[in-house]
Amino acid sequence: MTLKPVGKDDLPALSKSRLRLWLKLLKASSLLEEHVRRHLREEFQTTLPRFDVMSALSRSPEGLKMSQISDKLRVSNGNVTGIVDRLTEEGLALRVAVPGDRRAALVVLTPKGQAAFAEQAAAHESWINGLLDRLDADDVEGMNRRLDYLNDTLEERD
Repeated sequence: MTLKPVGKDDLPALSKSRLRLWLKLLKASSLLEEHVRRHLREEFQTTLPRFDVMSALSRSPEGLKMSQISDKLRVSNGNVTGIVDRLTEEGLALRVAVPGDRRAALVVLTPKGQAAFAEQAAAHESWINGLLDRLDADDVEGMNRRLDYLNDTLEERD
């Protein structure tokens, strides 16, 4: 790929191209998410937000505070509280007191929750692999590299 300097006359065209890129990213994300939501509902009678909470907990076996889950998922504490309440009622998660802080609790997956999430995560990986099966290794590597760059650039602006 050859890069050329962007002249002043090229900016309107580049601006429109960036807008089209954004729309295409949104469409692709929406199509992938719609597929995953449907399969989670049909195969596991669960939701994507619940899957996301269990995923965050599975990556932190020592447990997470509610605020940490909210921060990781970029959602409100209220959304997380309802999900954690239901996971706890079903024996999939447990609230554990934080020593020295009576108001705080860590949420951890129970062994039952770990097993349920492992099954869901394996299916999720399979669905994504199937959805993206037309992309070869070079496509995936190149897109990952470019999206990493985009994400880094966007995070620098926050």
